[in-house]
Amino acid sequence: MRYTLTGAGAVVALVLIVVAVGYALPVKHRGEAEATFGATPETVFALITNVEAFPTWRRGVKSVELIRSTDGRKRFRELSGHGPIAYVIESVESSRRLVTRIDDKSLPFGGTWSYELTPTTDGGTRLRITEDGEIYNPVFRFVSRFFVGYDQTIKTYLADVAKKVG
Repeated sequence: MRYTLTGAGAVVALVLIVVAVGYALPVKHRGEAEATFGATPETVFALITNVEAFPTWRRGVKSVELIRSTDGRKRFRELSGHGPIAYVIESVESSRRLVTRIDDKSLPFGGTWSYELTPTTDGGTRLRITEDGEIYNPVFRFVSRFFVGYDQTIKTYLADVAKKVG
């Protein structure tokens, strides 16, 4: 009985520590990563803006549906292992820059992804992605900061781009 109570107390203490540390972490964070590809900026830009084709090359994206928009901006919903997430394209500079934002206030996280494409001297493209994110749930903040990393999703995305364009 004593071991059971000690074990239960340790679990409760661990949960309280995770929550307390999560609350102490900032809600906002920045994650960045970049990669260089042999494809032209126009090719890479066409790939990352063709949201309907995401399930054909992005790991974990099961489907994408376009969402009706009343303000003229492109909106879409991705369905992945993390559930459905709605996005809006905030700004586009053809073959140079793209900014998307999570468009769902009910999620425990939000923020933007900025994609910057720069031509390389050999005709390729350097793609830099910056996530300016917010994590509202303190447990998610703790896990993201200490176990997942703020740039892990970006690195996975860049690896998927590399696999698609070479």
